[in-house]
Amino acid sequence: MTLSRDIRELFRGDIIIWLILLVLTGFSAMAVYSATGTMAFASYGGPNSAFLVKQLIITAAAIGITFGLSRIHYQTYMAAAPYILIIVIPILAFTLIGGEEQSEARRWLAVPFTQLTVQPSEFAKLAIIIFVARSITARQDKIKDFKTGLLPIISPVILICMLIAPADLSTAMIVFATCTAMLIVGRVHFKFILAMMLVAALAFGLLIVIGNLFPEHVRVTTWISRINEFIGVSGDEYQITHSKIAIANGGLWGVGPGASVERNFLPSPYADFIYAIICEEWGLLGGLFLIFMYVLLLWRCVRLVTRCPKAFGAMLAIGLCFMLVIQAFANIAVSVDLVPVTGLTLPLISKGGTSLLFSSMAFGIILSVSQYIEENPKSADDHEGHP
Repeated sequence: MTLSRDIRELFRGDIIIWLILLVLTGFSAMAVYSATGTMAFASYGGPNSAFLVKQLIITAAAIGITFGLSRIHYQTYMAAAPYILIIVIPILAFTLIGGEEQSEARRWLAVPFTQLTVQPSEFAKLAIIIFVARSITARQDKIKDFKTGLLPIISPVILICMLIAPADLSTAMIVFATCTAMLIVGRVHFKFILAMMLVAALAFGLLIVIGNLFPEHVRVTTWISRINEFIGVSGDEYQITHSKIAIANGGLWGVGPGASVERNFLPSPYADFIYAIICEEWGLLGGLFLIFMYVLLLWRCVRLVTRCPKAFGAMLAIGLCFMLVIQAFANIAVSVDLVPVTGLTLPLISKGGTSLLFSSMAFGIILSVSQYIEENPKSADDHEGHP
């Protein structure tokens, strides 16, 4: 009994969500170690032990962040939401103009006095979701009025997406899809959702015009080439062809951990196409198990909403969950050739410190919500009604 109480005290909140986090990060360590073999040989002609050690250190830090944030009352994020958004907007603007350029895109900022880079769009995803959750909760009595209820919510969403999209259209689409799903859960009238989509389409058209004038800042040519590749116009199907080969090689049971062949041919097998490598090594069953983990996460978070449908905490948890799950399925859809190549990582699985750390932050906030709402759902709901 004492051990059981100690474990429950350590893993506060929804124990199933904790297990999902630990399973996914465990998968990440194995998959990244296997997928970085070619990268290690090309970099310094040796084994990829250094990449494994780095991934384990980042994973440990990520789990530590989850622990820390899970112990902060989620109400704190509600109060901080506007200030976080004010910080994020100029950072995104600066990144767009003066950020580090990698793979013909300015998505990164260099950390002073280190060789590390961070991707501000990951922080922006968290910031806008917290803000939208706060706004939906605070404006429930006005949410059916477009001008006073919805416009103050969607304006920051469109602005954030416009700042992210020039260098990272896929992330901007994830942000927009997540916020739209949150508005639907928040009972916004469907005609307002359509109006928001129309505004987004106009903003996207404006980006294309700007991209034609300033191609160095908006990656219109990259978007076109990826669509042409997807529909078979360009004839360049190298990435998706090897992704399909990897999945086919895996069969039902897989070729075994560390035995992937296609990791030697796929670009970014440790990031964009890591799901294909997992399917090759762990088979169809391994791929389906990974999908099940994300579906299970969605179900546990939906459970929070059904128990506390109008609370900020519930909106926050479901918004962060939507972000993780939508991105996960977008990454998987790329590997199985259902959508064009996006460059999105698989949350908590792909190599990449910024993505892993901010995904763990999302888990920490979700666990904070589950902890405090499940301990006293009625008082939590009453308290949140007056932000």
